[in-house]
Amino acid sequence: MNAAPAGDAPGGDLAALAKGGRTNLVGFLLRLAARLPFLFIAGRYYGADALGRFASALVVVELIAMICTIGEKRGLAQRLSETEGEQGPLVFDGLTMALLTGSATGLALWLVPAPMFPSGIYTEYDRLLVLAIPALAMTEILLAASAYRYDVTATVRARAIVEPWTISIMAGVFALTHVESGLALAYLASIYAALLMAVWPFFKHYGLPRGWRPSLSRMIRLTVRGLPLAAADAIEWGTRRLDIFILGLFAAPAAVGIYYVAQQVASLPQKLKTSFEPILGPVLTRKLKEKDYAAIAKQVCQVGFWITAAQAGVGLALGIPGEAVMGLVGPNFVGGTGALGFLLAAEVVAATAVVAEAALIYVASLRNLWVSICAITLQAGLTVGAMMLADKFNFNDGWRAASAAAALMLALAVSSLVKAILLSRILKHTINNWRWALVIAASLAILVGQLVIMLPQWGQLVLGIPTIMTVYGYFIWTRGFGPEDRMLFTRKVTQEEPTD
Repeated sequence: MNAAPAGDAPGGDLAALAKGGRTNLVGFLLRLAARLPFLFIAGRYYGADALGRFASALVVVELIAMICTIGEKRGLAQRLSETEGEQGPLVFDGLTMALLTGSATGLALWLVPAPMFPSGIYTEYDRLLVLAIPALAMTEILLAASAYRYDVTATVRARAIVEPWTISIMAGVFALTHVESGLALAYLASIYAALLMAVWPFFKHYGLPRGWRPSLSRMIRLTVRGLPLAAADAIEWGTRRLDIFILGLFAAPAAVGIYYVAQQVASLPQKLKTSFEPILGPVLTRKLKEKDYAAIAKQVCQVGFWITAAQAGVGLALGIPGEAVMGLVGPNFVGGTGALGFLLAAEVVAATAVVAEAALIYVASLRNLWVSICAITLQAGLTVGAMMLADKFNFNDGWRAASAAAALMLALAVSSLVKAILLSRILKHTINNWRWALVIAASLAILVGQLVIMLPQWGQLVLGIPTIMTVYGYFIWTRGFGPEDRMLFTRKVTQEEPTD
């Protein structure tokens, strides 16, 4: 059950990255199709207040779950690449730690639920959200193990099909049947459905571990080794949720609900970044063993450009008709249009930090951690400052949401710049995913967008979004993409293609 991953397949590592990203791009479209019904149902049937309380609770639940992975989401690939023997037991060590720590922290939150609900309003069913913690942590590890075998389809099935469609369907069912705390129960159903979907491919690749027994000493070593990476994962994830937490402290639940919807829409292009994460880790760890730093720099820049180009296109398509997009969820959510624009821009500027960190966690984990800590500290300071300013001048909820999003964008821009410089100095090769074609393509999309926003709401959504994407995509394809870029959309790869 321990056959080597398909890293030496025809076309080499770049082809593997393209194939993994291509598979997950399909997953992104599927997730988009499933996520929008959930936002519509949540906004129209549950309202901004319920969404705000739900979002505040998820910040705590998902952050703790990320910590409970003990860094195995990205660190597992390096551990597996360093062993020549049975790999299943290594994964089971991580799963055991995730189950134990997740269950313990979940119990603590059940007894003291105040961190999840800063407004003090919740039901007994809402408290059940703590059951998601061990399931989330174990799912991340199971999918990381499958990704090490270059099985990205497992992630697509669990994260892009089963999870979002389950929460959308169950939220609708609970709304129609007037079940109390329907959002929390729908979320739990989606998390455990994704866990079940992740189990099957894992056992297909690794089987049951032969002779494995839990070991306290191994668990301690795993925890100590994974703590820097776990902290980096938590901080990277936390930068996308700290704004919600601070809003929950300074603003009413309705403001948090409006921001949550904007964030969910903006997180759709963010999934394009995660399209490459499962496959980028295994590819980079193998090149690190060979000390092929030039190949690492090239792969980081290549994937960085793919992510930036895709996120910019999706961001423009969703951001220009932003009022129509937010209005689809409900008229009360249109005030979050400014926040949506800043959040979409934040995802674009964050692309460099994301791909640079994919290598830094292996070559400079502690320095990467300190940069991440400084970035999230900067974000917290900017967000709190904006909230205090809003209190002083009595700004509305839309202004509060937009300023929190702007703080995130600025912090991510600083993080991208610093991490790119740090990685380039370590590898002694330039890290830059910027191309001027992006500016021209974006300018054309903005010009077309001025005509799009003159259409009625349905026209902006049905006709405008595809038109903006088409104009942007055509220019990027004809003027921005080279032969290696087009590999992302090429299914057939020959042996003679470059491997670096």
